[in-house]
Amino acid sequence: MNVLIVEDEKSLASEIAIYLTRENFLCDMAQTGAEASEKIAINLYDFVLLDLGLPDYNGLDLIREAKSLNADISFIIITARGAVEDRVKGLGLGADDYLPKPFALAELHARIMAVARRKFRLSSPDIALGEFIMNTESRKLLCGDKAVEITRKEFDLLYYLVINRNKVMARHQLYEHIWGNTLDDQYDSNFIDVHIKNIRKKLNAHAPAPWLETVRGVGYRISTDSQ
Repeated sequence: MNVLIVEDEKSLASEIAIYLTRENFLCDMAQTGAEASEKIAINLYDFVLLDLGLPDYNGLDLIREAKSLNADISFIIITARGAVEDRVKGLGLGADDYLPKPFALAELHARIMAVARRKFRLSSPDIALGEFIMNTESRKLLCGDKAVEITRKEFDLLYYLVINRNKVMARHQLYEHIWGNTLDDQYDSNFIDVHIKNIRKKLNAHAPAPWLETVRGVGYRISTDSQ
């Protein structure tokens, strides 16, 4: 998933980015509200980790602004321990959680995953896909007791389709959320098509996967009606 870290303390932002990258997130950083505003206007982020105490911007205004552009974006507020009023206002504006400083990076990761489970209505790390089971914690895909050998990016691509099940995901959306920000002229490439073809080939070696659907001229969808 694609994360924007809005934090003016550069060392902390870098520490968060390094940790989350190891956990298979894509991370951008912004040190000012103006920089964050520009990035949010251009890019599709799943999560924003927001320090409300920015030098040039009211963090609460940034939440309002971002929600007007992308209602599905999730915010976790990172704030000083005593700033109760701002935390309450942030939650009232649609922020999903808050984490007072100082915090453990493992707890931050746990909070992100908890928000993701609520957001995508995942009650278990095991997701059934026809005859397959995808485990989001171990990052394994199984067919019965046999592991399906897929790459890290193939798993990420399949997982992003899973959490947006029954929604048609355009190729450029999939590219941006899995590989990061890209130029407009790359959106029409067959990059995603090649990866989906490889995934289908690996799935079909174990069992049929009619739930992974192509929506001609648009992109791809995982349909629960086909399971």
